[in-house]
Amino acid sequence: MTKTVFITGATSGIGKATAEVFAQNGWDLIIVGRRGKRLYDLQDHLRKAYKNEVDVLSFDVRNLAEVKENLENIKDKLGRLDVLVNNAGLAAGFDRIQDGKTEDWDTMIDTNIKGLLYITKQIVPYFIERGKGQIINIASTAAKVVYEKGNVYCATKFAVDALSKSMRIDLLPHGIKVTQVSPGAAETEFSMVRFKGDKDLAKKTYEGYQPLTGVDVASAIYYTATLPDHVCINELEITALAQANSTHVFRK
Repeated sequence: MTKTVFITGATSGIGKATAEVFAQNGWDLIIVGRRGKRLYDLQDHLRKAYKNEVDVLSFDVRNLAEVKENLENIKDKLGRLDVLVNNAGLAAGFDRIQDGKTEDWDTMIDTNIKGLLYITKQIVPYFIERGKGQIINIASTAAKVVYEKGNVYCATKFAVDALSKSMRIDLLPHGIKVTQVSPGAAETEFSMVRFKGDKDLAKKTYEGYQPLTGVDVASAIYYTATLPDHVCINELEITALAQANSTHVFRK
């Protein structure tokens, strides 16, 4: 039987690459994001390339009403869902705490924490009913080691770390896997978003070393989803060779 994966933040970067990797391996997909045109372009590409069933849900994970409405509309498909990838997330701004913008804080907290919770809350009952399923939460090396000017972003990823561990405990009696994948620096749209379109600042993030790509991370995500039923990777941290953690990068 064909398996199905639900991926948030699928319009770019790690989320888009994850959709591609799962589709290449014969999975059906439900892809979620705010930018509808990108989602439909991805849907068209995946259908043509791999002949998969690909459903599009264009909404904002920060909006609970939108989450509930959109997931209610596909409840039949959620009833046979195998894997949820909570990938939607971002960094907004790069300021010391005293200079931070509260609107940036709200955006990160609402997306990285509340959005993850809203999606998970709606999908977990289907996993419980089936007695199986897997939640893959995308965190960061910033969930482990804080860095200068990372304050609220790091706090949101520390929250994802705590939530992943507690979900694993809470869902243990129901046969549900919970995995956290924590990537280091990956050259995606992450820095462009953080620096609000400043290409020069975004480029400097990856100067002097070879960072991860979205495909590198997506391949690791796929691996965690394809192990035997009795095996669960609770946590996987992945960095470029040149990076030890969120504060130590060797640049040539």
